[in-house]
Amino acid sequence: MSEAPHIPVLLDEVIEALDPQPGDVLIDATFGAGGYTRALLERGATVHAFDRDPDAIASGRTWRETEENPPRLILHPHRFSEMLEVMRDAGVESVDGVVMDIGVSSMQLDQAERGFAFSSDGPLDMRMSQEGESAADFLNTAEEGTIADVIYQYGEERQSRRVARAIVAARPLETTGELARVVRKALGYKPTDKKDPATRTFQAIRIHVNGELDELSQGLSAAEHLLREGGRLAVVSFHSLEDRIVKRYLREASSTPSASRHVPMVAQVDPVFSRVSKAIKPGEAEIARNPRARSSVLRHAVRTATPAREAA
Repeated sequence: MSEAPHIPVLLDEVIEALDPQPGDVLIDATFGAGGYTRALLERGATVHAFDRDPDAIASGRTWRETEENPPRLILHPHRFSEMLEVMRDAGVESVDGVVMDIGVSSMQLDQAERGFAFSSDGPLDMRMSQEGESAADFLNTAEEGTIADVIYQYGEERQSRRVARAIVAARPLETTGELARVVRKALGYKPTDKKDPATRTFQAIRIHVNGELDELSQGLSAAEHLLREGGRLAVVSFHSLEDRIVKRYLREASSTPSASRHVPMVAQVDPVFSRVSKAIKPGEAEIARNPRARSSVLRHAVRTATPAREAA
């Protein structure tokens, strides 16, 4: 295989958490440039790789394994929230591990024509699947209040109403450069600022257009159903909204509810995950090698024998 075009974040820590063995069946829920998948294949595992981005799937199809039939890489052009149904359709009822790398990939960020970043001008797109409503569609048609709510909720931008008002006044917007300039002007950007104020708005719109937080919640539930007893879950996130969802999910999934005198008939539910890790962050050496790793957080856990929850 050729060298991966991007550096997978927290790779050593993810592989240690998954502990892949020859013959294991694992899911890479966010294939992207294939960094995790490549490392898992090298350790003898079979990998079912999911990605809704057709470019990522097309890239994966160029990989070749010369000595095995069938190959140990199975590509699925689907959202990872759909992996339970897709795996069952493929005849796989349980797996030994699931890894999820949440958010936009480096490959997507580096392609100006995909419209995810404002570092280079491109069409205002941001769609991971390259289908459905684009960022331009949303910003040029939505009500001002709706835009403000999205920017506040998903970007944690305190001045979201000011930004939304500026966006509506500047419509139609067609490129990432136009949007970035509108946001910077609304927020009083200075070249000496450590962080570009457009960052939060771009994050919010991308999350909204791709339904990323709902996708994460559904993907965690699907992993819970697919992992066998002793199977391992590893999730890498890149901002507080994602990490909050993962942390809360693992806390609830690894705890036994205590009985309440107010609801005495509620049945006790044994934990579905154990050995939940604390937040694992990259070291200075990795950040120096790959600055995009700076905000990454890994959390991992091990599946118990408790049946999956229906409303996980």
